[in-house]
Amino acid sequence: MFVIITYDVNEKRITKVRKILRKYIFWVQNSVFEGEVTEGKLAKCESEIKKVIHEDEDSVFIYKIYRNGRFEKKVLGLEKSVNDEFI
Repeated sequence: MFVIITYDVNEKRITKVRKILRKYIFWVQNSVFEGEVTEGKLAKCESEIKKVIHEDEDSVFIYKIYRNGRFEKKVLGLEKSVNDEFI
């Protein structure tokens, strides 16, 4: 499957997250990675990321795109939205 992974993590953890992602897919832009990966390798990647991020502070978005056109979105950590910015 093809995946796009974006992240918004504390500066202290950016390098660690980037190093993990580089082992599995390609860095294409600041905080954005993409590439073909198996379910097994993606699961291992997610496991490694979960050990590094602080789930109450950091966000990692994983977009899975399947060959049949179906896609899924998964969030590791904090799911931020536009509405969070308003009081």
